[in-house]
Amino acid sequence: MIKRFFLSERNMMAAILVNAVIIFMLYFPGWRHEPWLEFIDHLFILFFLLEAGVKIFTLKPKGYFSDPWNRFDLIIVLGSLPSVLVQVIPVPDTSLLIILRLFRLVRLIRFIRFVPHLSKVIAGLGRALQASVFVLLALLFLNLLLAIFTCHFFADIAPEYFGDPLIASYSIFQMFTVEGWNEIPAQIAKHLSEHKTEAGIFSTSFLIGMTRLYFVLVVLLGGVFGMSLANAVFVDEMTMDNNDAIEQKIDDLHAEVQELKSLLLRNEQKENP
Repeated sequence: MIKRFFLSERNMMAAILVNAVIIFMLYFPGWRHEPWLEFIDHLFILFFLLEAGVKIFTLKPKGYFSDPWNRFDLIIVLGSLPSVLVQVIPVPDTSLLIILRLFRLVRLIRFIRFVPHLSKVIAGLGRALQASVFVLLALLFLNLLLAIFTCHFFADIAPEYFGDPLIASYSIFQMFTVEGWNEIPAQIAKHLSEHKTEAGIFSTSFLIGMTRLYFVLVVLLGGVFGMSLANAVFVDEMTMDNNDAIEQKIDDLHAEVQELKSLLLRNEQKENP
């Protein structure tokens, strides 16, 4: 009975979900140091440790450790165990204790193993990353190039966005994601309006217009074309398995049609010698 319970993936998935709810509640300010929630969370650590023991006893060490997911689960559970021991052994609230508590969150990663067709998803992700390497490198180079160029012209006008190449790279990447990109040229336009050039209003209006045009081109080049290209390559490689399956079915259907046509042709030749 106990073996069947702990060997059931459905039961373990339910236990991880309940543990996730407990951990979720522990991060609310009012419940962060609630003793009964901490106690339940520690019980789950012991529960998962018991699960590992039952599986090792049932599957034998060789069978248990031959599964990469079992090794992954055991490492997470053993990493979480010190957070239970500190309840018995007094440890000052230091960075070590904070690191031990981080395993509370790592335990939730165990839920990944229950994702359907996970091996296909991981294989597709690997193919997509390999295919996207050159596109991502091109985007990185474009980001750095635009960051240096923009830093050269706008470092004094908007130092909070383009004060140095690192800050400028972050701001340019923000524009690539099209997230609040219009706030940056608006801030620069406001600064230029407040500090008009010696040439007068016309020169200031011209600079504001050129500034807005420049940042629109940045968004179009990196955000619309660049990011869209990266997404297209990534998604295309992720769905490659589905395309291969469809192509295989089409090839099989084509072969069956050709075989049927040849069979009909032979029948006609027999009827009309």
